[in-house]
Amino acid sequence: MNWFYTQGIKQGIFWSTLIYFTSSINDVLMKLLGERLSFIEISFFRFFFSLVVVLIPMLLSKRNLFKTEMHIHHIVRGILGAIALGLCCYSVNIIPLAENTTILFSESLFLLPLSATLLKEQVNKRAILATIIGFMGLLIMFKPKASNINIMAIIPTIAALLFAIMDIIIKQMINKKENTLTMLFYFGLYTTIIAGIFLPRVWITPTTHELLLIFLLGIGANLIQLFIFLAYRATEASNIAPTRYIELLFSISFGFLFFNQIPKLLDIIGALFIILGTFILTKSNNS
Repeated sequence: MNWFYTQGIKQGIFWSTLIYFTSSINDVLMKLLGERLSFIEISFFRFFFSLVVVLIPMLLSKRNLFKTEMHIHHIVRGILGAIALGLCCYSVNIIPLAENTTILFSESLFLLPLSATLLKEQVNKRAILATIIGFMGLLIMFKPKASNINIMAIIPTIAALLFAIMDIIIKQMINKKENTLTMLFYFGLYTTIIAGIFLPRVWITPTTHELLLIFLLGIGANLIQLFIFLAYRATEASNIAPTRYIELLFSISFGFLFFNQIPKLLDIIGALFIILGTFILTKSNNS
């Protein structure tokens, strides 16, 4: 078990893979809930239940995990998170899962320069190469859509930029040894408050089935953050950035299984380029 909590590129790849698996599951839940509920209401309950889940171990802990000296970081992260996840919840209901995930891949393109400039991290040349190869896969997937670009694509693109900024904030907080539960709690608190401000205007009483899905969504939201923390503790942000493309494989699979969304041949070819980029990244950091 010690292997999972030690530093290394393999551990970083492992935890980042779990991030994208859980994220894809959450996309499915949001799409199912979005058939009747507003994306604002879904986001609120996602934040609220994630807050409730993390509050229990916070109260049971013998340490005062509510104490923090990074209030500004928590507030900024909460604001960015509420906007980004709200946009994701909206876009996943208007864009096919695989296409939505593909657009969100631009987070990696934002993350590499942000890591180099804000965190002063050394960006490995092969990591850049892996990112370029992955981006080539994205271009292959977008080429047939180039003449029919939907203006709605700007929604997940903005979300991707906000996620990249949040990743930098998370890395800064981890570097300053902020407790994981403290980070989860304040993120859930501030995002719940922000979404709650707009909730009365869109309220629809959820059914029992919808409440169960929302609760699972909240658990998944906390797991995503936990896996992000573990991935960034294992290795540098620039090392795991290209592994973002693994999520495409999950999105294609779940889109087909749950919504009968069949990927085109070029989508598959693009995915193969993405896998190649991730493979090069892993090998370059183990050589």
